[in-house]
Amino acid sequence: MISEFIKKFNARGEIYLRIKALPNRPMTEARQVMADQTIKINLAAKAEKGQANREIIRFLAHEFAINKKNVKIIGGAGDRLKLVRLVK
Repeated sequence: MISEFIKKFNARGEIYLRIKALPNRPMTEARQVMADQTIKINLAAKAEKGQANREIIRFLAHEFAINKKNVKIIGGAGDRLKLVRLVK
């Protein structure tokens, strides 16, 4: 589902993603890419004390095969809609 973003990331070495976080789900998974290229992600974490943000970082680092330190939430840390920057 997010393979097109992974290809762009690998070609460029950097990518910005719009994420719609859906916390309190049974498992963490990319659910849908919306028409505006926002990625809906189910999160097996609560939206409390940064748990959901940490889960987004963990999930994206795993999917893009990079270190968690290379994933930064640069906008919307307290909201469901977030802007995330990934670098190699």
